[in-house]
Amino acid sequence: MVDPIIAVLAFDGISPFHLSVPCVVFGTDRTKLGLPRFDFRVCALDDGAIHTDAGLTIAVPYGLSAFDDADIVIIPSWKDLEAPLPPPLLAALTHAHRRGAVIVGLCLGTFAIAAAGLLAGRRATTHWASTDRLQALYPDIEVDADVLYVDDGDIVTSAGVAAGLDCCLHIVRARYGAEVALRLARHIVLSPHRQGGQAQFIERPLAKTPATDRFTLALDTVRATLGQTHNLDRVAEAAGLTRRTFTRRFQKSIGTSFGEWLAGQRIELAQQLLEATEKSMDMVAFEAGFGSATSLRQHFAARLKTSPAQYRREFSRRAGPDERMARTASY
Repeated sequence: MVDPIIAVLAFDGISPFHLSVPCVVFGTDRTKLGLPRFDFRVCALDDGAIHTDAGLTIAVPYGLSAFDDADIVIIPSWKDLEAPLPPPLLAALTHAHRRGAVIVGLCLGTFAIAAAGLLAGRRATTHWASTDRLQALYPDIEVDADVLYVDDGDIVTSAGVAAGLDCCLHIVRARYGAEVALRLARHIVLSPHRQGGQAQFIERPLAKTPATDRFTLALDTVRATLGQTHNLDRVAEAAGLTRRTFTRRFQKSIGTSFGEWLAGQRIELAQQLLEATEKSMDMVAFEAGFGSATSLRQHFAARLKTSPAQYRREFSRRAGPDERMARTASY
């Protein structure tokens, strides 16, 4: 099986932290841990070393020709947001997209993709502080300022640094399944993958109080018992809060509604059960809290744009490597 080629752009003035985001997810060989391996290539616009904004100098082994056969091209940030793209980069990005590579813009990298004309008429996001600027520069883009990342099929864009990690884990998850993405997150000591629809900016961090601890314990209890019915009022009561206060606290700390979060948690459990077991659809639906296979199918169609049966065929541990990689045609 051929390792997917991931080409990441580095440029003069880049933040080492932004560059490290795809590096930490895709750049290390973790096959001894049973995790997938990627043919990871950091490339630059010009030959020679690049200078980062932190005073570090980095020797970059590849040029833009690395885009030519990459499965995924990642722009981890960008500078000169209002300037035209250098012609070689414009040509390389356009060619990569035209031949079927997935183009990923992390944080301000969205601006480079927009400058290449690849986001016209599409939905996209970027760092919350720059979403208005993106919209002003490119009014034909549907800018979503309230999400962690947007997967539009052949183009994926994300918000700021932490959201970039979520976006990269999402790409791993889309190729290899929820269980692999979870193990990878655990190995690099990241929080489990967050759904892209969560808010990227939480206005006020919550102070640690006894009520907050009860709030956390209440959510942990829900996660441990997803197959049971969870009424908002009862969960709020377990957290020691009124329904109104719980709802407000949940939105500020998690970035979405309780109902959306619960559905996402149940989808993730169903994915893991479909990947790792041979349980029937009815049993998977029951254990994940959907109640019926019909409800499970509806949620999969709405959130994952696939069916549970198709998901199992693609990600089941019983599938051979060639069969599991066949889906990369969409990535």
